[in-house]
Amino acid sequence: MVRWSKSWKASIRPRKQRNYRTHAPLHIRQKLVSVHLSKDLRTKHGKRSIAARKGDKVKILRGQFKGKSGNITKVELKNSKIAVEGMENIRKDGTKTPYLFEPSNLMLTELMLEDKKRKKSLEKKAAGKK
Repeated sequence: MVRWSKSWKASIRPRKQRNYRTHAPLHIRQKLVSVHLSKDLRTKHGKRSIAARKGDKVKILRGQFKGKSGNITKVELKNSKIAVEGMENIRKDGTKTPYLFEPSNLMLTELMLEDKKRKKSLEKKAAGKK
């Protein structure tokens, strides 16, 4: 039995979709944590979504922290979840743990472009759209 196949396209069966995500290698999982861009970033970079990275600023669209924004502190590829600065769960014993968000419930408002490779790829994409 093959656990993960590069040539797999799609299935309507949730079981197969979960299996694909669970056994995907890291370079595919990075794409699974893509977050939508805000309207001004969409027009500027010519892209609809981009993979989230530590340091990017996001706005929360769903859940108990709806409307708040903060910087990404952690991207968990294992669970496909994102932790945002200042958004924490307070447990019954008083300890605080980071609240983990689904990438689909976030929107990027500012990109951290210190990474030369990321900056170059965005500029290349925007130049191709014009």
